[in-house]
Amino acid sequence: MSRPAYSSSDTKAADTGTPARTAAAGPPGTAETPAHRARHTARPRRRPSVDRLVRGALPLTAVLALAAFLRFWQLTQIGFNSDEAVYTGTAASLAGDPAMQPVFPVFRAHPVLFTGFLSLFLRGGTDEFTARAVAAGVGVVTVVVTYLLAKRLYGRGAGLAAALLLAVMPYHVVVTRQVLLDGLMTLCATVALYCVVRYVQAGRDGLPWLLGAAASLGAAALSKETALVLVCGLYVFFVLSRSAWIRWRHAVLATGLLALVVLAFPLAMWISGRSATGQHYLQWQLFRRANHPMGFYATTLPWVLGWAVLAAAVVGLVWLRRRNSWREGLLLCWIAAPVLFFTLWPVKGFPYLLPIAPPLAVLAGRTIGALAGLRPRAGRLRVSPRRLSAAAAVLVALAVALSLALPSAGRITAAPTGSFLAGSGGLAGGREAGQWVRDHVPGGARLLAGGPSVANVLQFYGGKPVSALSVSVNRLYRNPSYTPVPNPDRALRDGEFQYVVWDSYTARRAPFYGEKIRQLVDKYHGRAVYTSAVRVPASPTDPTPTPVIVIYQVRVS
Repeated sequence: MSRPAYSSSDTKAADTGTPARTAAAGPPGTAETPAHRARHTARPRRRPSVDRLVRGALPLTAVLALAAFLRFWQLTQIGFNSDEAVYTGTAASLAGDPAMQPVFPVFRAHPVLFTGFLSLFLRGGTDEFTARAVAAGVGVVTVVVTYLLAKRLYGRGAGLAAALLLAVMPYHVVVTRQVLLDGLMTLCATVALYCVVRYVQAGRDGLPWLLGAAASLGAAALSKETALVLVCGLYVFFVLSRSAWIRWRHAVLATGLLALVVLAFPLAMWISGRSATGQHYLQWQLFRRANHPMGFYATTLPWVLGWAVLAAAVVGLVWLRRRNSWREGLLLCWIAAPVLFFTLWPVKGFPYLLPIAPPLAVLAGRTIGALAGLRPRAGRLRVSPRRLSAAAAVLVALAVALSLALPSAGRITAAPTGSFLAGSGGLAGGREAGQWVRDHVPGGARLLAGGPSVANVLQFYGGKPVSALSVSVNRLYRNPSYTPVPNPDRALRDGEFQYVVWDSYTARRAPFYGEKIRQLVDKYHGRAVYTSAVRVPASPTDPTPTPVIVIYQVRVS
């Protein structure tokens, strides 16, 4: 058999992929017009399919909308707590608010990256919603970075699952609804983790990514100095990992950049002449007394991180153990470093371990994403195994997310209890009491409260100086921003204080000072001039409704 003859135009079409000339182009021997060529050689443009849009942008948009809803819903229902009042007041001082500058100094116990960033939004005035909206926006951006991190490590399905879990996680929702340093620190730390992943994947050409990780970790430390603990996690990872390694030159350059960024804060204090203030804060941070038992995080965090998230992360590590690599080692080292440090460190705070939330969500997302890769037998069902496993993964993700979303919503709408855990929400009744102080306490008058938490809130809303009875006279055991009252009896006799404040929060946390306030009220003829409308049970054993804050006007005789 002889091979069929091909024309030159047919050969060219085979090489270039363009359609060959056929009889439809015209009768043999006639010239092909430009219209014919345009009609028969032009390829139709592909329009993005609806399926690709649904599987791509819409799920992530829905997750971000859910994250924003939980962080902005009823954002100012309850007023600031002590830390929120301090950080917002400091940001307002940086923005030039003359009412806040005498009460809240610029340099306090922590670096000023977050307060400086917040001050950009407070130049037109200081208000609760703006301050909390900035913090909530930072939380939503962290969800985006978590999606990118999980997608880079385990694919798009795991990325969507991780973003969904972090979007509704009670721990992350509660903390990022408050004006706290930990939200921005966690965002910068998660960006640093993403850069480390890119560095390991890039190999010898990954120096820019490692420098980006160093700069991001430096920014996290300038948000809150405790972020430096994460450097220990990276060190352990690179020492123990067999497949991920770091070049000495890269390590030296990254360490130098990290130190350069972190030194910006002490350098700013030295230039401003406040280096002694920084030394006092450092002494206080190092010698602070323990405020929670060693098992505080073990008994508190699993409920707000989500038992389902923890279970999914552990199941994935066991079930997919044959696939475990440097990726899981990096995430586990990133989690273990702050957990071990703050478990042993005597001072513990509810939001201190927020940086572990994104990598935990990634590990849980990895497990859910792996479910979509299973190929079960469809049996008699007319459903492809791929769609069956994808549906199972979606159902598991929604079930885990629902187990997180309900507690998150419950914490947002929870009624006040009279006790308060720092960093877990606003201080019920504080805003109303502070506004009463602003409107009714005359200028020049001073107030004495039981503890600094309520004192900070009253100062923020009331604009009047408020001292705290529980502030230690020992400089090593007190925040340098607070002025102690060594002899409250003499101070009241001398007329230094005209008002005394009792609050249920201090009375429950430190009964000695709550009772001392009661004694001073009785001794100096205290008369209740303000009683908060918010009422809570008097104690866990006494259900009698009691006001959370009572302000007394006192006199010597």
